[in-house]
Amino acid sequence: MSNYIRDANEIYRNSFAIIRSEANLDLLPPDVGQVAVRLIHACGMTDIVTDLGYSADAVESGRKALAAGAPILCDCRMVAEGVTRKRLPANNNVICTLNDPEVPQIAKRLRNTRSAAALELWRFHLDGAVVAIGNAPTALFRLLEMLDTGVPRPAIILGFPVGFVGAAESKAALAADSRNVPFLTLHGRRGGSAIAAAAINALATEEE
Repeated sequence: MSNYIRDANEIYRNSFAIIRSEANLDLLPPDVGQVAVRLIHACGMTDIVTDLGYSADAVESGRKALAAGAPILCDCRMVAEGVTRKRLPANNNVICTLNDPEVPQIAKRLRNTRSAAALELWRFHLDGAVVAIGNAPTALFRLLEMLDTGVPRPAIILGFPVGFVGAAESKAALAADSRNVPFLTLHGRRGGSAIAAAAINALATEEE
């Protein structure tokens, strides 16, 4: 029989201990460092610490919003499915509109992707929400455009789109001007649904 750790709690403890020993978390404020541990756990890359971008009030804003029952708006189902519901402090509603039947027509009207078009259905949920974008750069670009038109501001933007076209640029745009919305992001091409979901789970509770 293969010799490996079978106890789930021991696996978690060992994982977080390794992350804390290998990642240079001293570069980050303590609350951001706590979130960073969960992000690293989701992707296995301790070097993301130096590429994290954030506003000073991001973690506090996200935690307060979730505690107050704010909805969680996700750009794709993979992010939504990655949210650990039992960690949510107020049975928060997790919303993904990507597969709504209205989206293809909205995309055609906007001449944009379905991911960007799906955000049009967020308008009545945005005020004070936790926004998590872990897939499409077009969704993050569109969110910034919508904020410029005066839509209600979310409590925090978790901007983690991934890829080779637009991902780095959309996150740079967020960090350069978040429209006075607190944010967390990972600069460059890296990102993804697992990291975005991990950010939500980290903000939901301080427990590892």
